[in-house]
Amino acid sequence: MVINGAPATAEPRPGQCLRTFLREQGNTGVKKGCDGGDCGACTVHVDGKPVHSCIYPAAVADGHEITTIEGLAATCSHDDRDTADSLHPVQRQFLEAQGFQCGFCTAGMIMTAATFSEEQKDNLPRNLKGNLCRCTGYRAIADAIAGDPEGENRGCSGGMGDNVPAPAGPGVVTGQVKYTLDVDPSEFPGLLHMKLLRSPHAHARILSIDTSAALKVPGVVRVFTHEDVPDLYYSTAQHELVEDDPDDMRMLDTVVRFIGQRVAAVVADSVQAAEAGVRAIEVEYEVLPAVFTPEDAILPGAPTVHGGKDGAVARIARPKDNVLAELHSELGDVEAAFAEADVVHEKEYRTHRVQHVALETHCSIAWVEDGVLTVRSSTQVPFLAQRTLARIFDRPRESVRVFTGRVGGGFGGKQEVITEDLASLAALELGVPVQLEFTRTEQFTATTTRHPFHMKVKAAAAKDGTLTALQLDVLTNTGAYGNHGPGVMFHGCGESVAVYNCANKKLDARAVYTHTLPAGAFRGYGLSQMIFAVESAMDELAHGIGMDPWEFRRKNMVRKGDPMLSSHSEPEEDVLYGSYGLDQCVELAEDALRRGAKREAAFGEELGGEWMVGEGSALSMIDTVPPRGHYSHSRVSLTEDGRYLVEFGTAEFGNGTTTVHTQLAAEALGTSSDRISFRQSDTALTGHDTGAFGSTGTVVAGKATLAAATALAERLRALGAELLGAPAAECTLGPDGVTHPGGTGTAASVGLSGLHAAAVERGISLVADGEWGGTPRSVAFNVHGFRVAVSRVTGEIRILQSVQSADAGKVVNPRQCRGQVEGGIAQALGAALYEEVRIDDTGRVFTDILRQYHIPTFADTPRSEVYFAQTEDATGPLGAKSMSESPFNPVAPALANALRNATGLRFAELPITQDKVYLALKEAGLALA
Repeated sequence: MVINGAPATAEPRPGQCLRTFLREQGNTGVKKGCDGGDCGACTVHVDGKPVHSCIYPAAVADGHEITTIEGLAATCSHDDRDTADSLHPVQRQFLEAQGFQCGFCTAGMIMTAATFSEEQKDNLPRNLKGNLCRCTGYRAIADAIAGDPEGENRGCSGGMGDNVPAPAGPGVVTGQVKYTLDVDPSEFPGLLHMKLLRSPHAHARILSIDTSAALKVPGVVRVFTHEDVPDLYYSTAQHELVEDDPDDMRMLDTVVRFIGQRVAAVVADSVQAAEAGVRAIEVEYEVLPAVFTPEDAILPGAPTVHGGKDGAVARIARPKDNVLAELHSELGDVEAAFAEADVVHEKEYRTHRVQHVALETHCSIAWVEDGVLTVRSSTQVPFLAQRTLARIFDRPRESVRVFTGRVGGGFGGKQEVITEDLASLAALELGVPVQLEFTRTEQFTATTTRHPFHMKVKAAAAKDGTLTALQLDVLTNTGAYGNHGPGVMFHGCGESVAVYNCANKKLDARAVYTHTLPAGAFRGYGLSQMIFAVESAMDELAHGIGMDPWEFRRKNMVRKGDPMLSSHSEPEEDVLYGSYGLDQCVELAEDALRRGAKREAAFGEELGGEWMVGEGSALSMIDTVPPRGHYSHSRVSLTEDGRYLVEFGTAEFGNGTTTVHTQLAAEALGTSSDRISFRQSDTALTGHDTGAFGSTGTVVAGKATLAAATALAERLRALGAELLGAPAAECTLGPDGVTHPGGTGTAASVGLSGLHAAAVERGISLVADGEWGGTPRSVAFNVHGFRVAVSRVTGEIRILQSVQSADAGKVVNPRQCRGQVEGGIAQALGAALYEEVRIDDTGRVFTDILRQYHIPTFADTPRSEVYFAQTEDATGPLGAKSMSESPFNPVAPALANALRNATGLRFAELPITQDKVYLALKEAGLALA
């Protein structure tokens, strides 16, 4: 076998797939995303043809030429190669178009696209069907393959508001950037691997565990059970305030509460040995009664999930009733309002479980170095994980270090401690590095999902279009453990209701335990579920009084200065209208759909009576920062060579924080982003950082970086003024140093290297720190619109036009922000139309591989129009707002409202699959044979 032009230095093991063999040979650009040939992240060339190396036996490659992303440039002729940086033309195109976000799928995308003929490029929906991307929405990928580097992102230079390239771009397109497990084995001598035994029962008590046979398996070093872990309850969820989540989980427990819960951990010298050890463990269970829906769980006499716990100690509202948390509030008098209303809409709405499907699965490596427990993890929250590990193992926080490489996607799913605790336990006990990597099936069956919501809505309006009453009764299914359950419930009941002026509002909500896979943090954090119900109800009220839905929303949505009220009679004191662009968003989306209607007028006529065409819209509001504190610390310094170094705690997982932070620092320092180096996401580098969730990478961590850079700029300007003998107010800090115009018209200057040398001589520190605590907070807005066609023969939904307008304040990087919006739309469309984590009547997840869980492919994803309101936020860094979570939120209700407009039918349960549409059309007498 020849790999990238050189003979392989080892023989593959019997049964070994080509992917793991190539990675062992140092080709870490070959990624693991599925183990089933479904995602394409592992694509390589065998004799010039693309193959999914995870299902290609390594032995079959004997005698063949293998090319990975690391060797791709060498396969093209010198005339085609970019000799400046040795890139293949397709690598160059992906770099210039920034056809990536987290980048975990990018090597596979490039390897596939590099083989395309011009004819194949003309049919990307077919020819990219074997490559999945969870982040981008595919538009940037299409632009890259087409060789259109600007696409819809015209204009690129180097400052605020410009399309500054991602600093990691060259590493992403060449496979050189390092994700969590892309490590050199020589750095981890004696590395062991961990695999987990998981419960086959939804609810059972462990009576005994026999590990003797497992310990006899060659290569097995240790088996950990509940007898080996600290007797401590905690939550896998990570928030600034520990009190936000219940202490309801033990690392390995004597009672299991869902199928897939971890029972024992086997550590061995190989993954294969650890898996064999897991199979050899014998467990005796006492199977207990289980309950699988929140509706059944709150019934009298229902089996309890945590009924034996002290609610006050564990922070569970009513453990004997399976109620984790609850909310009850009323503003005004809803019953009186309903009695006087001209139109009332009352209906039940349901949303479902959705998996994050970050292509990099949960994984960690833990080891002890100089007495410090050190963990390299795929996490959004390294500092909170550090705090949790210190608590679990009763260690000083400074004796624990957690850091990340580049993280391959998150979407909220990595705001947990799921692998770090067990890997750390083994590393501390055994004194050698231990790695734990989840399979794709474990991601589906043993991590977290979006919370399912069951919402009973009753809403009323007057004939003039005034919204007079809004009442919601909400049940959320938090699963077997309460990680994020209270926060998702409270947040969901917040901005979804507060975005509308209404004198009478009533909310009753309960987060309920069941014996199912735990739910957790997911993009939108409860808002997408509630907005689906509220926006559907607004649409129905508009139809009920004969008013255009756009006009109904305009009449009732909050305007700048209006109190934003949901469950309290007074608005949250630290939430402000830092800027207001909802009115612009409505206008932008409505105008775009109007133009689209003219363009698509011929579509319905061409397809005749089979197709029903309609349009719909929905709006959403989100606080730009989570409540009760979100903290960040950054440090900026001038280095000896005249460059700047920015160090910050927030993680990069496709959210674009590295690009934004370098832009913010460059703006304050009067330089360009390419003069900024960075280090991030390491508890050993900076002060505390709450983490990369709640869309805080720009508005909190970015504000800390801006503060640090501004402080350093002032220090440099003052030092330069001293050296030049000029007033600091007359001096300017620029790309090359500090300058003074001079009285004779001849400018005087001192370079950055000179400033550094002078500071060293004078004992002046050129290191500045910045902090931000996440308050005051602002609000961001999104409006989505669809035009759809629905087949009366098959129930197929065709998206004719997809439009989203967003109020992101001053947009730091338009290309990157557009990518966040497009990725959110694509993920939301998958959730609205077909994605669903399905659980059978025993509590078992049976959509446990990508082939059974359909995420959007290139062919599924429409090209969306994205428009930005022109606002500048008073609270965000240089006027910016958050824009990572919020694009997801209005998509499902906008789609449901478009279907309502096309068919006259209200689809109140997600996902809205083709078979559901057809059956509803048939029942209504609208289907055609």
